[in-house]
Amino acid sequence: MALVLILQLLTLCELPFPPPWVPVWVPPVSYPKPWLGARPATVVTPRVNVTLRCRAPQPAWRFALFKSGETDPLLLREVSSELAEFFLEEVTPAQGGSYHCCYGKPDWAPSVWSQPSDALELLVTGEVLGPSSLGPGNWGVRTLSPPQRQETWSSGPRLLGPSADSPSPPARPADSSSSDYTRENLVRLGLAGLVLISLGVLVAFDCRSQNHAPAGVRP
Repeated sequence: MALVLILQLLTLCELPFPPPWVPVWVPPVSYPKPWLGARPATVVTPRVNVTLRCRAPQPAWRFALFKSGETDPLLLREVSSELAEFFLEEVTPAQGGSYHCCYGKPDWAPSVWSQPSDALELLVTGEVLGPSSLGPGNWGVRTLSPPQRQETWSSGPRLLGPSADSPSPPARPADSSSSDYTRENLVRLGLAGLVLISLGVLVAFDCRSQNHAPAGVRP
């Protein structure tokens, strides 16, 4: 009898107990998994403040945010409500990844959590320009342009595009309307001059005829 008791005690001592830092999930039948969302979006640029919101299907008193590949909670919040917010300030590309959250009840052990929420993929993308590029107090995202295409000739690599040795476009023909207009004006002026000269000759001839007429004859 004593031997049986000793064997039972040894069996109890050898039962594996999880360490306190390893999360233990409760069955999802009684405690459904929460919901995890992100504001302003799941795809952001660097240095943007992101808020991850974990909503439990029933009131809880503590929430935990986990990142994929890590057993320890990334952030903990103790709130007596159905919603907890986790703030990620000025995120970097290293903070991108898969996140999920859990909630705990007051009567649970510290290492016991609800079923994890569906994974949320946070993507931090883009290249930030510093103040030296955009002026003081300004930040932005730079889009990298594709490299210029090169073509190799006998003289070496040369960028495609307009260059000094490329043929220039043909010159536009001069507008002949202005020259035609000037030529017409000259013709008109010449004709007017001829008319004036003719009138002057006629007047002079008439005056000369009157001066040489006989005294007894009056016109």
